[in-house]
Amino acid sequence: MTLAGFIAYSAALAVAAAIPGPGITALVARALGSGFRSALAMSLGLVAGDLTYLTAVVLGLALVAQSFGIVFLVIKWLGVLYLAYLAWSFWTAGITPETVEARKGRDGFVQSVLAGLAVQLGNPKTMIFYLAITPTIVDVKSLTFADYGILLAITAAVLLIVLVPYLALAAKARWFLRSPRALKALNRTAAGFMVGAATAIAVRS
Repeated sequence: MTLAGFIAYSAALAVAAAIPGPGITALVARALGSGFRSALAMSLGLVAGDLTYLTAVVLGLALVAQSFGIVFLVIKWLGVLYLAYLAWSFWTAGITPETVEARKGRDGFVQSVLAGLAVQLGNPKTMIFYLAITPTIVDVKSLTFADYGILLAITAAVLLIVLVPYLALAAKARWFLRSPRALKALNRTAAGFMVGAATAIAVRS
């Protein structure tokens, strides 16, 4: 991969990670209920889940891209449709004080990491983002082992850069996450990002 390719992947991943979803909701709830340390441990589990999906997608899409072009196209449009659905969901409902409250928990370090991993592995948004975005930026057919290692490092770094401010703010600014007006603005912004991501994927050849 070229430097431009790594930069493009980093930017796309940062935008995708910043859009609120099940992972962000669980992380915010953990920060509210258990504080910064427990939420930081959970964020490591979320990162581990992303790395698992990245590995599976890179390996799987390499075969798909070489052998099944129509499957690759179907995956792309399923991703577009799912992003559009998420946009509608956030515009009409999104994160609420009730969903945050329901996800609070108090666990040790290992339990928090495993909780984050479980949330991310069960998060269809994460899988769809990798399936839809990765092949438009990364040439999986020519990806080398060194490229893959760099992608892993970039993924971990970008996710922590995005997630840590979320949990830090959640631990400090509880009033914001209990304000209906603030949550509405957050949900509408997330919906807008998802529409933009769906459009960008749809127009890419």
